[in-house]
Amino acid sequence: MKSLFTGRFEGYSVQHVKKDLLSGVIVGIVAIPLAMSFAIASGVKPEYGIYTACIAGILISLFGGSKYQIGGPTGAFVPILLGIVLTYGYEDLLLAGLMAGVLLCVMGFFKLGTLIKFIPRPVTVGFTAGIAVIIFTGQIANFLGLTNVKRHEYFIANIQEIIKQLGTTNTYSILTAVVCLATIMITPKFFPKVPGALAGIVVSTLLATFFFSGQVATIATAYGQIPNTLPHFALPNITLERLQQLIGPAFVIAMLGGIESLLSAVVADGMTNSKHNSNRELIGQGIANIVTPLFGGIPATGAIARTATNIKTGAVSPMSGIIHGVFVLITLLLLAPYASHIPLASMAPVLMVVAWNMSERHHFSHIAKLKSGDSLVLLITFLLTVFTSLTLAVEVGLVLAVLLFAKRMSEKLVVTKVLPDHSNKSEKVQPHVVHQQHDCPQISMYTIEGPLFFGAAQMFEQTIESTLHQQPRVLILRMGKVPFMDSTGEAYFSNIIENYTAQGGTILVTGVQGDLKDALQHNGLYDKIGAQHFFQHTGEAITKAFHYLNVNQCIGCQHFAFHECQDLSKSKEEKDLIVQ
Repeated sequence: MKSLFTGRFEGYSVQHVKKDLLSGVIVGIVAIPLAMSFAIASGVKPEYGIYTACIAGILISLFGGSKYQIGGPTGAFVPILLGIVLTYGYEDLLLAGLMAGVLLCVMGFFKLGTLIKFIPRPVTVGFTAGIAVIIFTGQIANFLGLTNVKRHEYFIANIQEIIKQLGTTNTYSILTAVVCLATIMITPKFFPKVPGALAGIVVSTLLATFFFSGQVATIATAYGQIPNTLPHFALPNITLERLQQLIGPAFVIAMLGGIESLLSAVVADGMTNSKHNSNRELIGQGIANIVTPLFGGIPATGAIARTATNIKTGAVSPMSGIIHGVFVLITLLLLAPYASHIPLASMAPVLMVVAWNMSERHHFSHIAKLKSGDSLVLLITFLLTVFTSLTLAVEVGLVLAVLLFAKRMSEKLVVTKVLPDHSNKSEKVQPHVVHQQHDCPQISMYTIEGPLFFGAAQMFEQTIESTLHQQPRVLILRMGKVPFMDSTGEAYFSNIIENYTAQGGTILVTGVQGDLKDALQHNGLYDKIGAQHFFQHTGEAITKAFHYLNVNQCIGCQHFAFHECQDLSKSKEEKDLIVQ
């Protein structure tokens, strides 16, 4: 546990406290409206979002792996959490969040934090854009002030519900939402240090309260008064049946939470020239998500926008994140009764702006315009996120990305038949010198360049075995540029060895590097070929190959593939005549 704090407050001073205090308060002001908005969008009461912001925010800053990370509820979780609430209920959401916390801790302890770099960009951009569409469309009903709108898990059903209830549009709600949106857009231009979301909510709430009170739905009318008390501790009801039922949702929360938090930490590194500890960050996220549900909070992760705000306002340590959490808690205790009067129409533009900002539209457009395999992965991930579920979208996106990668890597494998180029002083082996009139019938030599893995191993086998019908006595494989071999490559290579040796042929291998040699020794192929048949240089293998030739077959051969062929092609009578 001590290692979790190592170096995090090194050289901390009073001046640093002042900077962190300012940053923490500003981020806290930004976090409050977002926390309530994300909670409402996730299908739970707004105070649960506030509980998450203060408890998870403090714990992520205390135990996480980034000095500048701000944790709390985020937009990325909205469709997942709403789906869980609609399917299982709020109580099960808390248990799923706790289970996700345990999974995150396990991932951190087993040092899986670095796996974030293996998630392709088209997949993350695709599901992020899909989530943005879901969040944006999910706020249309509140923006228009529609009534009797039922929440559904899937996008199409929600759109149909909105269309069905368009007749209940409330002009006062639209006016409130438009004023809030306009304030959000204008505030940064005239008051850059004032959070636009907070200004929008305050202005539109005052407008609705004083000019058309009772005409628009508020947090209080929809969810009841926000309590200005500390969150209560309660253990969830844990049963084996509930654990089995929720392991899928918990895994999705953990995976998305890990991805989002580590992406946020990477952004923080880029802004501060620092370096986060990815495994410690996962542990910190795990601890936060284990504790937060015990106080009624929803799942949390690192928030990119709030983390960036934290850095821009001068934060120097995790203390700013702790201060942010404390500030949110104090605000809850003092101002909760006033927050209850916020119109739902004021919350809608806040989330719509969040959705617009998180959509990564520029990256989406750039990848889509490439019209490549990445474009296909992007579009499929995006469409599946919107029309099915994030779980399916990420699964299919990753599988497609892996297949695309395998296809690209298979194209990198080059297997060419080669012979020494006698026209060149260095006499390096080259493929262009091999043709029908210049190809040794007894020695076949191939250069293999690229990885021997499942996507390319079959092509390797087919290319090599296409010459076996010629029944050469020696097969030389130049493998100096083969970086690795997986189990599929091993199986195909083994088939080549078995088929070739069964015909009485000999395989010689050259240039094998350390890792590949270790792999061949480990899987038994090294012994199968024979240690005496491995050479560092091609010339040594060619010299050895002549020991296995049928010299009688060389007599009269006009291919002259090697220098030795000039002498071997002569008959005994010709040699005797030369001697005389």
